[in-house]
Amino acid sequence: MKKLLSKIFLLGAILSFGCSEDYLETIPTDAVSETAVFTTTQNAMTALNGIHRSMFIRYDSQGQPGEGGVMIMRDVLGDDLVMTSTANGWFVSMSRWQNHTVETSGDVRFAWRFYYKIIGNANMIITNIDNAEGPQEEKDEIKGQALAYRAWAHFNLVQLFAERYTPGGGNGQLGVPIVLEPITEGGARNTVEEVYTQVNADLDEAIALLNENRNAKSHINVNVARGIKARVALTQGDYSTAAQFAAQAREGYDLMSPEQLYEGFNNVDNPEWIWGSRQIDDQQTFFASFFAYLSVNFSSINVRNNPKAISSTLYDMIPESDFRKGLWDPNASDPELRDPFIDEVTLSAFAKIDYMNRKFVAQANASSVGDVPYMRAAEMYLIEAEALARGGNDGQAAQVLFDFASQRDPEYTMSSNTGDALIEEIMVQRRIELWGEGFRFYDLKRLNLPLDRNGANHVSTVINGKFEEPAGSNDWLWRIPLSELNANENMVQNPQ
Repeated sequence: MKKLLSKIFLLGAILSFGCSEDYLETIPTDAVSETAVFTTTQNAMTALNGIHRSMFIRYDSQGQPGEGGVMIMRDVLGDDLVMTSTANGWFVSMSRWQNHTVETSGDVRFAWRFYYKIIGNANMIITNIDNAEGPQEEKDEIKGQALAYRAWAHFNLVQLFAERYTPGGGNGQLGVPIVLEPITEGGARNTVEEVYTQVNADLDEAIALLNENRNAKSHINVNVARGIKARVALTQGDYSTAAQFAAQAREGYDLMSPEQLYEGFNNVDNPEWIWGSRQIDDQQTFFASFFAYLSVNFSSINVRNNPKAISSTLYDMIPESDFRKGLWDPNASDPELRDPFIDEVTLSAFAKIDYMNRKFVAQANASSVGDVPYMRAAEMYLIEAEALARGGNDGQAAQVLFDFASQRDPEYTMSSNTGDALIEEIMVQRRIELWGEGFRFYDLKRLNLPLDRNGANHVSTVINGKFEEPAGSNDWLWRIPLSELNANENMVQNPQ
């Protein structure tokens, strides 16, 4: 981390820093110094916009489009998203559980650097914003967003690179280094408990500073901060807090209509979206894009030859009356039974594989532009329902589940399940609703469940026979990247 955080300079609307020594050794002619950036709240907001943009730009390779890239990695590690072919190789090693367990992996290095980049840039804002010229409400908004980003990034890091949080346990296992200021020396790993304590402290302060207002949905307002707080509390087994903040996070955000379900999950203006990155044409990253891999229609080699599919086992759990059933095509390989979705001429060169995704649609056949969803009201309904059920409030959980599921399935009736059966019903709803949005690896890990791909449509040659992984094995921990081990004498590797 020494090299990772040693020098930070602000480049117009983008904040950049990296591990290698050739990054920012001198101030570029088109950059401004830290002191100049934070003289006013207007300049500081420009710096904050750099963090927003860093969420979806390309990093070291086209398979690393910011948070969208890590979202894909988290889902291909799970059981619900099916890689139908090796195509041109992107994300195949990850789906085989061969990539995240190698300290020299470029993807491991990317994820570590990406989240610490967010933290480092947030720290620059937090450290300097109080002395900037401008209205106090602007300072509060900027600082609140930076605190929420710092919490969110630490939360992602500790879920990937450390053992799971054990509710009720001491959680003294090694987590990740907590970084609260611009530093020149890499620190030792804090415990998992310490990381979660800091995450919650940052979120509480952010929530106190923020309100519902913001410039765009790519920015963080109090709803987003509350939603992150709900995710953290659910992971910690603090179910009353999770339910409370999930309910607050979705206030003012309506569930999308059945018609909007089929608009491609690519537009932050959807009323259900609480947080997402808006991507515009002149910021297109072409093959370094979430939609260059997950969409049904972008004409990349990966999409054409490796359409992502839903697990047939999960698909069979979706009632015929559920509008979401149409987000995947179980008969795509059969021209007689195929359910047309996008002009066949447009997709004539694309492989048609049963259960393939139609959920994510890029802007066009030749454009991978699409807004990336980070948080939706549906997730908050499901967090609230799960938290209530795990907290023993079956009646309230069933009502929240009904409020959500009845909007997806007009024939859905109030659940009569209780206890574990109700929890399982909620989890199935969660798996269906959030497919492809980066949650499955985290859910399996937080619940200490095994990976089980048996009995579905996973292709053995694609995943190299990786159908199972026992719960709690060392391979649920991503390896610390070798570049960090070399740069930080205080760092220790995860167990093999």
